[in-house]
Amino acid sequence: MRLISIDVLEPGLVMAKTIWNDTGLPLLQKGAVVSQPIINRLKQLNIKYVYIDDKISEGIEVNESIPPEKRIHAVKKITESFKKIKGLEGKKASYVLDIQSVEIGIIVEDLLDAILNSNEMLTVLTDSFLYDEYLYQHSFQVTLYSLAIAKELGYSYKDMKLIGIGAMLHDVGKLQVPTNILLKPGSLTDEEFEMMKQHARLGFDILRNLHSISLLVAHCAFQHHERLDGSGYPRGLKENEIHPYAKIIAVADVFDAVTSERVYRKQMLPSEGINLIQTGSGKLFDSKVVEAFKRSVIHYPNGTVLLFTDGRRGVVAKQNPNSAAHPFIRIFEENNNILKSTYILNLEEQPNVTVQKIETGYISQVE
Repeated sequence: MRLISIDVLEPGLVMAKTIWNDTGLPLLQKGAVVSQPIINRLKQLNIKYVYIDDKISEGIEVNESIPPEKRIHAVKKITESFKKIKGLEGKKASYVLDIQSVEIGIIVEDLLDAILNSNEMLTVLTDSFLYDEYLYQHSFQVTLYSLAIAKELGYSYKDMKLIGIGAMLHDVGKLQVPTNILLKPGSLTDEEFEMMKQHARLGFDILRNLHSISLLVAHCAFQHHERLDGSGYPRGLKENEIHPYAKIIAVADVFDAVTSERVYRKQMLPSEGINLIQTGSGKLFDSKVVEAFKRSVIHYPNGTVLLFTDGRRGVVAKQNPNSAAHPFIRIFEENNNILKSTYILNLEEQPNVTVQKIETGYISQVE
């Protein structure tokens, strides 16, 4: 299967991966032949990338980190828990969330067990799942990334569970932000942004009153927008003033935000999001957390066409367990000439060969 931009999706191509809606039902199934009405509908839904089956990517599979049914179940439970406190203020919200805390803990344990029992790096596949509201999917994704980072850093099971709960609830304060600001399709005004920034403190106020969850979880909500150089909010904390859990969630939060489709911002591909995080390493984000993150997440998903600086073009065939940034590439073209037979390039063994461009708009010339 191959990852392509919706802009080059044409009638007659075959879907290689199912797209699911928020109820757990397939919106467009694997094996479906694409038609123009389907393309129009996908564009209406703001889908930017899909997986198709074609000759150059034949036999290449994309293994999801969390099975679709487990992901859909978790997001559904997150949605139910959050909606029960939406519109409530202060101690009322805390009381209701306290009741939901057992369910939240079970979800985190389930995801934690899946992460601990897998040797795979996390795959970013947000376009394969459609949800009504970004907040619920975001909470799930940030939990996954945070748990993967914590695992790579060698945290204990107990610590990982706290980090997971903190990640799942890091944005709970947004439930008290006015909907017209939270879901605004364009840029926020300075005044609106100041109101949005209050979600960190609002989340802290909700979580610190819970009897069933550690106060550390409240600090995850309070500090996930703080940055090492003091440029973050709400308190402008620096370096060691920021809790280690919050430093992990900060990286996971930004990565998911930039790699998810939003109406006001172009969605980044995983490698682009990783590069963005890397530029802030040591200044905005803890460098150890950034390095652990880079080892935990797939940089170039299987099925992605890459153009290299030496003129070769290939499709990511398999991930390299020794180096997330250097997958195995199926080379099918050299200097714009299609090869009669493909071969595998191990990027880890070719330090002088670097990626020039990610080509999700590549039109296959192979019959």
